[in-house]
Amino acid sequence: MCGIAGRVHFDRQPINRALLRRMTDIQAHRGPDGEGYYFDDTAGLGLGHRRLSIIDLSEAGHQPMGNEDGTIWITYNGEVYNYLELRRELKAKGHVFKSQTDTEVVIHAYEEWGEECLQYFNGMWSFAIWDSTKQHLFCARDRFGIKPFYYFYGGRRFLFASEIKALLEDRTIDRKLNERLVYGYLAFGICEHLSETFFSGIQQLPPAHYLVLNHAGIHVNRYWDLEPACRDQDRPSKANGHDAEEYARQFYHLLRDSVRLRLRSDVPVGTCLSGGLDSSSIVCLMRDLLSEGGEKSFRITERLKTFSSCFDEQKYDERDFIQAVLQKTRAEENLVFPSPHELFDVIPKMIWHQDEPFESTSIYAQWNVMKLAREKGMKVLLDGQGGDELLAGYSDYYFSLFADLFATISWRSLVEEMTDYFRSYPHRLPMWMVVLRTVFLLVPQSLQPSSRRLLGLDKPNWLAADFVAAHGFDRGASINGAASSRGGYFDRHLYRRLAVFGLPSLLRYEDRDSMAFSIEARVPFLDHRLVEFVFSLPYRQKIHRGVTKVILRNAMKGTLPEKVRTRADKMGFATPEDIWFRTTLKEEVKALISDGSFRRRRYFDIERVEKEFELHCSGRKNSSGDIWRWINLELWLQTFFET
Repeated sequence: MCGIAGRVHFDRQPINRALLRRMTDIQAHRGPDGEGYYFDDTAGLGLGHRRLSIIDLSEAGHQPMGNEDGTIWITYNGEVYNYLELRRELKAKGHVFKSQTDTEVVIHAYEEWGEECLQYFNGMWSFAIWDSTKQHLFCARDRFGIKPFYYFYGGRRFLFASEIKALLEDRTIDRKLNERLVYGYLAFGICEHLSETFFSGIQQLPPAHYLVLNHAGIHVNRYWDLEPACRDQDRPSKANGHDAEEYARQFYHLLRDSVRLRLRSDVPVGTCLSGGLDSSSIVCLMRDLLSEGGEKSFRITERLKTFSSCFDEQKYDERDFIQAVLQKTRAEENLVFPSPHELFDVIPKMIWHQDEPFESTSIYAQWNVMKLAREKGMKVLLDGQGGDELLAGYSDYYFSLFADLFATISWRSLVEEMTDYFRSYPHRLPMWMVVLRTVFLLVPQSLQPSSRRLLGLDKPNWLAADFVAAHGFDRGASINGAASSRGGYFDRHLYRRLAVFGLPSLLRYEDRDSMAFSIEARVPFLDHRLVEFVFSLPYRQKIHRGVTKVILRNAMKGTLPEKVRTRADKMGFATPEDIWFRTTLKEEVKALISDGSFRRRRYFDIERVEKEFELHCSGRKNSSGDIWRWINLELWLQTFFET
């Protein structure tokens, strides 16, 4: 795991070496174990690299790395977990290796298969390969965007880096705010837009895309995508019988193999543990794999270390579930208790590392977990990110399922699923609201903006009218347009949550939080083999009879503690921000929205902002999400636009 940077000048002007060093050094937290540079003045090219040593800790892993004759050079961030298998295949084809790194495997894979090499990789990556023979730069990002890749393309020059702040080291790039995205953030909490960023002119390479840059220009192409799920929802006998057992068996082996590959490391590997189904499954599978001896490439301390965020507020505390996993696995317990008293002290650091606004204080809980892990000497952590998006773990998946069953005239299944939802789901909504949300999904897309306005769902009332008029857009239309042709309502929802809105934001948060402490975070649920398999399954393997994540629960029977396997609630690394903002942090929030800087922003109707805050503090309304966005945006603007 590393930090990458680079520049290409099409007018072949020499690279400003001092500037490239600044671009690279500002990402030193991503790679504290070494740095390196490669320059080709005849091509107007410079590559920079900060190294976090995980595989082959020797100098042989130094980057940028070239091939044998120096015609290909790479700066690379990530891990290709199946590098041992690819290495054997490439050696059989005549390739010669001088290191034990996966970096060198990527180079030889590119030599052998060209752009098609991406189809062979299982892992997470962002990299830039300079091919001097073809005189082009080949850049790629992994299938889900676990690793970041930002760039600026300004006619005769191209800059790229792992983080936006590195690009901003070039003072000739205008630091201009993308106010349309600011509107989407304030109104709907949208933090990621795949190719755009909150900085106008600075782009990101979307997940599952590669970029080829040459004198003819820049070309961005998709190399991988998901197909919608199969439509056999009217086969309850098979879903509950032999097929369900076979699905669970296949899922178990795919998830286990994903964890096995992600244990490959030359430094110790630990794991996050929230107490939920996803992270608990990973801990239990790690325990089983490590107790069996595993591969020589596994590295572990004397005892598997887990890291968890806990709270004294019982509603947000999951220690009962964490303890159940620890008792079963005998793993080491490492708990951290994020304090509201320290939040405002830490926010500036978090904002600087995140580069862009983020959605909630759950990032603060994750930040503290990563900090604790680093203090305990960890450099690699496995985490359950992606499980909820993949397996329909959120409550709003029910509504898209109900809409799907209604639209396909599956009346019996619809009645069964709605009945079981009201009987089994612990945080169920009132029936009128469930019906309303389901019917709204069935409204033709062209009519949804007006329907949202009629229901008061188009924007919060505390936004300034002029700002809405200038930049407003309909959230529903924006999201629905992202994958409108993919299967039914449920399939489209799964796809959008995983590939468009939702997971991309969470992956950015985790990358920045972990790399702030020089930790590599690995996410087994996003092994593309597992994701493709799950997307091929009928809905009953995801939601059935009021239960979410059906296939995971079935697959982990006997492996997970029953208390965890059968739990119905969902939390993750949440924080009690609603309580904090009306108690411990009330005065800090009040001071921020009373400050002249905040009041001069043309985004807010200040009188209504103050009224919203009063309603929250009195307990008549939970506006913690809105309040956080006010705080985060204001401090982010001060950090990146007013320093």
